Amino acid sequence: MELGMVGLGRMGANMSRRLLRAGHTVAALDRSPANVAALAAEGARGAADRAGLVAALSQPRAIWLMIPAAAVDAELAALLPLLAPGDILIDGGNSYYHDDLRRAAMLKEHGLHYVDVGTSGGVWGLERGFCLMIGGETEVVMHLDPIFATLAPGAGDIPVTPGRAAGRGTAGQGYLHCGPSGAGHFVKMVHNGIEYGLMQAYAEGFNVLRHANAGKETRAVSAETTPLAHPEHYQYDFDLAEVAEVWRRGSVITSWLLDLSAISLLGSPDLAEFAGQVSDSGEGRWTLAAAIDEAVPAPVLSAALYSRFESRRQAEFANKLLSALRFQFGGHLEHKPQP
Repeated sequence: MELGMVGLGRMGANMSRRLLRAGHTVAALDRSPANVAALAAEGARGAADRAGLVAALSQPRAIWLMIPAAAVDAELAALLPLLAPGDILIDGGNSYYHDDLRRAAMLKEHGLHYVDVGTSGGVWGLERGFCLMIGGETEVVMHLDPIFATLAPGAGDIPVTPGRAAGRGTAGQGYLHCGPSGAGHFVKMVHNGIEYGLMQAYAEGFNVLRHANAGKETRAVSAETTPLAHPEHYQYDFDLAEVAEVWRRGSVITSWLLDLSAISLLGSPDLAEFAGQVSDSGEGRWTLAAAIDEAVPAPVLSAALYSRFESRRQAEFANKLLSALRFQFGGHLEHKPQP
């Protein structure tokens, strides 16, 4: 099957490679000519501009956008005059599902189809495959099935859920038509909200382990700091990489995120190359907005998002005010930890 790919970054390039290796035809476009040339050397039809990309595809064309959510509207506007009724535009990035509803309605007025695909797999997707959460018209999604089936991981060695009927849908292959426009990105939005919570749980747990030797530290006596009541209870120097490794095998908290934690800790036990400033690309916020609209409690996902804000020193002024208030009402001075 033919597919145009706009955006050859960390995921778009590897998705294109996965399709090429399976025998699909890929026309590729990127802001970087070097990225296009690299993929063309692997068999893609390199395009110098949008007109060239469209010309390289047969009708009905299918064009996949793998670009930042903020750039999607401009890209759609630029492609629109070049397309013909029946063509399909696919947004595989992390767009807000509200935008999907608007875009699908706008493109429908021009006879074009819009499919939203929440894509998970990151930089490992070339070999592992990409988990796909799809929203759009049933007939259009079915037309694109060869693309989705190739990009998805397949069943692999994951056992079928006990009691699940054999051959029930495509979810067992790693891709799912979740519903009409916006449904794919809605499911991916919540997926990423959960991801925030899982990552936060691992991070906090390993941090507790890392500081389990607190009883060995010499601490200055200070009225401003609660003393450690039982230093003898905190005399452990854990090898975090080994803890992660043992948890990977048979533990109820086994996951791919734990696998990645083990890789990170083995390569850099102190994680010294990271500043600890954690970004958020929007999905966690949108998940909480949906939870509020639905009156559904989501305290773990909320705390994980706020922790990311904290990591970027967004609470710095609030913390200064807390110190100022303690000084005003009690004359408390800030206790500066020893370096």
